[in-house]
Amino acid sequence: MPRSIRIECEDAYYHVLARGNHRQAIFLDDTDRQCFLATLGDTCEMTGWRVHAWVLMENHYHLFIQTPEANLVEGMKWLQNSYTRRFNVRHKEWGRLFGDRYKAILVEGENSYYFETLIDYIHLNPLRAGLIKLENQQSILDYPWSSLAEGYALLPNKRKAWMYCKDGLKAFGFLDTVDGRQGMLERLDRKAIEEEADHCGVPLITKEVDKRCSHLRKGWYWGTQKFSEKMFVLAKDVLKKERSRAYHSTAEYKAHGLYEAEKSLKEGLAKAHLSQSDLLNLTGYDARKVFLALLLRKTTTVSNAWLAEQLKMKSAANVSYQLKNVNLQKLKKNLSVELIEYGISQGLDI
Repeated sequence: MPRSIRIECEDAYYHVLARGNHRQAIFLDDTDRQCFLATLGDTCEMTGWRVHAWVLMENHYHLFIQTPEANLVEGMKWLQNSYTRRFNVRHKEWGRLFGDRYKAILVEGENSYYFETLIDYIHLNPLRAGLIKLENQQSILDYPWSSLAEGYALLPNKRKAWMYCKDGLKAFGFLDTVDGRQGMLERLDRKAIEEEADHCGVPLITKEVDKRCSHLRKGWYWGTQKFSEKMFVLAKDVLKKERSRAYHSTAEYKAHGLYEAEKSLKEGLAKAHLSQSDLLNLTGYDARKVFLALLLRKTTTVSNAWLAEQLKMKSAANVSYQLKNVNLQKLKKNLSVELIEYGISQGLDI
């Protein structure tokens, strides 16, 4: 399994989820669940983490955490290793408890939409799993192992110190009062009734979101395209490090390649004094198109199909043919000095 990168920064928000090894149970009873929460509390005390939402299922858990310091990796290592040791001692087991690596999805927590959708997604997990039966007049509050029952529904002095319910209540327009907490619960129950149980709390992907990488479960970030660009800047050095072949299949690596390709394409077209609409009127073997395709193919990870679509070069097969048979000396005669110098500045050996 390729290992995803970890982007750590101060005051970052993450959706963290982890499953049991081979999807086996990580909580065998309520004592295990209490042990995990106690371990989470110890982690928060050491790291300063703030927890905005959580849910414990049988073979996995979800956390919505905020890290005032850049210490996600350190904290997660301590949390999962400590809980594994405590679980194994209690049940006379040995070996790994969690499967693969935990997933840590960066969240645009300062954006109310992404903050709210993640809280709902986590709290409605038991409904999607069939543990809450709306037809039996059950409420989301009836599932006891989430921050709804163990946080948002409680008086402030009854909550665990690491639970930050005030921000969550405020995000939905509620005060931390009896009426506010009741309003939060009623709103979630209405949402559960109004939406299909199998998809309840799973937001639709909006047009501005990068569908390749922005997802609550499958992506590497949950936020706007502008947010992803900010994260790429923070992760630039990490993403450029030499890594294993398996890493090349991760969402982060592919996203970085697309980000760099889109940036280079925009800059290259400007140097060639071409617009996207101009490309439609040029042949599939136009020297400028072939040059930009060569540049992007050698400096990014995009495919020939992507190049064909973006440069209007008819097909991936045509891109492959043009690049395979390109004569650089002949090609340069049909290019401006400005475009050639741009290619050289990007590392193209011409």
